[in-house]
Amino acid sequence: MGQQEQVATSLAGTVGEEIGASLTAVDAELARRYPGDPGTRQPVHTVYVPGDTFTSGTIRSWGDQALKALDEHAPDAASFAAVLGIPDELAAPVHDRVRAKLEREPVEDLRIDFEDGYGSRTNAEEDETAARSARLVAEAYANGTAAPYMGIRMKGMEAAVRDRGIRTTDIFLTGLMRAGGLPDGLVLTLPKVTYPEQVTAFVRLLEAFEQTHGLPAGRIGFEIQIETSQSILAADGTAAVARMIDAARGRATGLHYGTFDYSACVGVSAAYQASDHPAADHAKAVMQVAAAGTGVRVCDGSTNVLPVGPTHRVHEAWRLHHGLTRRALTRAYYQGWDMHPGHLPTRYAAVYTFYREGLEQAAARLAAYAARTGGDVMDEPATAKALGGYLLRGIDCGALDAAEVARLTRLTRADLDAFAAPGSR
Repeated sequence: MGQQEQVATSLAGTVGEEIGASLTAVDAELARRYPGDPGTRQPVHTVYVPGDTFTSGTIRSWGDQALKALDEHAPDAASFAAVLGIPDELAAPVHDRVRAKLEREPVEDLRIDFEDGYGSRTNAEEDETAARSARLVAEAYANGTAAPYMGIRMKGMEAAVRDRGIRTTDIFLTGLMRAGGLPDGLVLTLPKVTYPEQVTAFVRLLEAFEQTHGLPAGRIGFEIQIETSQSILAADGTAAVARMIDAARGRATGLHYGTFDYSACVGVSAAYQASDHPAADHAKAVMQVAAAGTGVRVCDGSTNVLPVGPTHRVHEAWRLHHGLTRRALTRAYYQGWDMHPGHLPTRYAAVYTFYREGLEQAAARLAAYAARTGGDVMDEPATAKALGGYLLRGIDCGALDAAEVARLTRLTRADLDAFAAPGSR
């Protein structure tokens, strides 16, 4: 044993106490504004279906149409991989998992649309559609045919459609309550938000509903759809989207990028309106920074190029969608929109390839970090947190099996949750 070091300090203990006291309000504010990721499953996509076309068979129909497209345009693993450029060693695993997903759970998040996809109808017609949607959603959760997440996109808080949006929200939520209560997977999407005050108004609406039905305060959350330039940069030069998150008072669950409304708003011509346009990248980067640490997740937009027609046209659309999805994943946008059943094969192919190709390296790095054995990469706690989140997302969407991750990492699901949690080791 070496000589024991003499430890000496110069400051009185009261100095630390005074500093701590001076930062009490800051500590509370940090905890309130930046609680970290909620640790719940994030769907890999959101499917939008117009309210008038949604039926009890919509989800199964989307899966069946996607499987039919695979059978017709890429009937085996090799042909599917060749179209999308999937590495040979991943061709069979990805293809098999995509087919299994389409058979088991083709849609992870479904939004019944009462906005652009539904259009303007008579009040009586929209009333009836909203009530029917609530009944069908409640029945789906009761009989086990629901997607993990389901809800509506109502019309927004703009003056011309505000009353209609409020009424549709009320009818839908009331219908769910009458059918037994709000499902755990309920999601609402507020579109075309321009000012934080519109978010505040929607919060007031939800507060009133909760009070009317004796629900816990904050029970109903919602997504904010970013479709205007003013929601990114306000007139005073501030990032309005950050103020919108604050205005939601803890209810905001996501920021969804609206590819085509936003592109048109900033003057992008129709031929170049896409989720990889520089204007889109700028908007999503601002959204990402504003949401970081808040527990609000960022969702990418969609492509309007549909995989329909002859095989060569389907393959072109598949390659485009697959490439956009891969691009989004590398930029940490883990969710996007899908507008057609034919997009499902390439959504899951891109997601599954992304997680399977990085599985062994991520597992090895996290295992080495957990065992403090080191390796060829010197990882820090923040990176271990990212590795844990990567593996958890892969498990949740079906790209990875919990058993294979446990075998490679020697970690349980609880261990992975602990690494991915805010303030993890």
